[in-house]
Amino acid sequence: MAAGWWDTVGRVVEQEFADIGDPERITRLVLRLGMAALLGGLLGLERERSGKSAGIRTHMLVSMGAALFVLVTQQAGVLETDVSRVVQGIVAGVGFLGAGAILKSRGGDQVKGLTTAAGIWLTAAIGMAAGLGQEVTAVLSTVLAILVLSLESAFGRLGNKLRE
Repeated sequence: MAAGWWDTVGRVVEQEFADIGDPERITRLVLRLGMAALLGGLLGLERERSGKSAGIRTHMLVSMGAALFVLVTQQAGVLETDVSRVVQGIVAGVGFLGAGAILKSRGGDQVKGLTTAAGIWLTAAIGMAAGLGQEVTAVLSTVLAILVLSLESAFGRLGNKLRE
């Protein structure tokens, strides 16, 4: 009886990992998740160098998570039209995550964390692009985001000088 049980367990484990034998699928998975991690990490590195709380790990995880959601959906054979539901869920979920980064100062009108929230939101979009196989879009968006974030600090310094 015990041998039959272990045979069943062995067959189930073999079936669950059957996609490991498909080099095309594994390569696609590694490339897309790796691209999402790299691009998210670049955005996170820029934010970390600027002393922001959401850094490399946060951006990498957000980007990889978004990529994984759309990638798994595609690999499961979900219709293209239904992938939009997954995208909507990611956008809403990441919006909620970003909202946690926004703080309003007491007794003042100053709001902090908007750029961090927007960066997390964009990082998820970049991850979705990578997960959907739109690598050029993901790379271009990352380059433009880093450019915008770099300009933010340059304009911030200029604004401080003008206020002096």
